[in-house]
Amino acid sequence: MSCCALEEEDFRRCCRLLLQRSEQLRDGWSWEAVQGSKEGYLRKTALRPAAVIPSPARDHTGSGLDSEPCTSCQSCLDPRGREEEQSGLDASVDIAKEEEDDEDDWVCTVSGGSSQVLQYEYHILHSCSYATPVLYFRAFTQEGRSLSLEEVWSSVHPNFRLRLQSSPLDTITLQEHPLLGQPFFMLHPCRTEEFMRPVLQAAQEQHRPVNYVLSWLSVVGPVVGLDVPLKYSTQLCPAPSPGSSTKPD
Repeated sequence: MSCCALEEEDFRRCCRLLLQRSEQLRDGWSWEAVQGSKEGYLRKTALRPAAVIPSPARDHTGSGLDSEPCTSCQSCLDPRGREEEQSGLDASVDIAKEEEDDEDDWVCTVSGGSSQVLQYEYHILHSCSYATPVLYFRAFTQEGRSLSLEEVWSSVHPNFRLRLQSSPLDTITLQEHPLLGQPFFMLHPCRTEEFMRPVLQAAQEQHRPVNYVLSWLSVVGPVVGLDVPLKYSTQLCPAPSPGSSTKPD
């Protein structure tokens, strides 16, 4: 792949490697092919706790729909820190350290009448326009009700929300899934290249492999509750395994 752009062929190769590691860790990622098409995407579902409150949580200081619009989740990154990473997976660790004091007191919130568990469905697609991966997701209560955009914003950890408030573009938007034609939330990819550039450049300078998709996911995933286990870093970019059943076509 080029220094900063991720072409579709490289995206699929990175996905194959991620799936191989996920299979070893039993982490739940799968490759979903689109019927009648050569395209596909990575998919994972996860359960997250939710606090039930009388109405969707609103932070009138700037979170949710009452705030100034937010930008891409990549705006919360410090590119200087990426130059010091050996695998790119340390990005989420650095952010998590800053949240440690608040983490135990925070859970995502949903409207009253819903259960205290939410089901999230995450999809990773390739964007030809941006030449980057893009994270799409949707969330449901156990009763099957879809979360609103405002409820999704309320589920973003306060520390992430504070960083996202200073930007001119919405980070999380409701979009049509480009392969399924269904409504999904999307983390906007407009600044992915900006924070991935130092990761890739450092890898090139040090002559070490880097899995673009895995490094990218370790940074953007925690914004919407999708964490990447540190065990992935022990086999970040292994040689492809011939005949693997989880390979994208």
